Amino acid sequence: MSPSCPLCGHPAAQPYHRDNFRSYHQCAVCALVFVPEQFQLSATDERAYYDLHENSLEDAGYRRFLARCAAPLVEALPPASRGLDFGCGPAPLLASMLSEAGHRVELYDAFYAPDRCVLKGEFDFIVATEVVEHLSRPGEVLGLLWSRLREGGILALMTKLVISPERFAQWHYIRDPTHICFFSRETLRWLAARLGAGIEFVDSDVIFLRK
Repeated sequence: MSPSCPLCGHPAAQPYHRDNFRSYHQCAVCALVFVPEQFQLSATDERAYYDLHENSLEDAGYRRFLARCAAPLVEALPPASRGLDFGCGPAPLLASMLSEAGHRVELYDAFYAPDRCVLKGEFDFIVATEVVEHLSRPGEVLGLLWSRLREGGILALMTKLVISPERFAQWHYIRDPTHICFFSRETLRWLAARLGAGIEFVDSDVIFLRK
């Protein structure tokens, strides 16, 4: 049986690509490309893979990378906004950068800052940088995040985008075993329409959804 789409729930996604490690399907409704559940890592193996990363608060290259999201977000936000860094990881540099700009930022990460009480708050902005490609249930998670945004708020996403099947087959992004959902502009426009959001493609991999 064809797997159901984890973003929109459509019951019959079609094969998109296969490599030596896993297969990938694409939804005919929202165009999400995703890895079926049987090829996904366990939570223990996923955490072990993340623990290999060496990002730190002092990493200048990592700061430059995140600035492509942080700088336009700071320009768009009112002073002293309240935000959430969702999927902050063990070194929440983005939250630190936004705090330096005068904003108050809460942290949540399923592995490194797992207090779900934070997700009951209301926020002027939510950032999820290099997060959505890891989600096994992106529809559920993005719906939750959207519900926690105040009117006028911004959901800032950072993720590499699917361009074409040919480029996908050679794409370094799919080599990471924790990457299981792959968005395209078409997918994000579908998502914006579903949420009733305004959408802005700020950079090649930075997207703002406005409530």
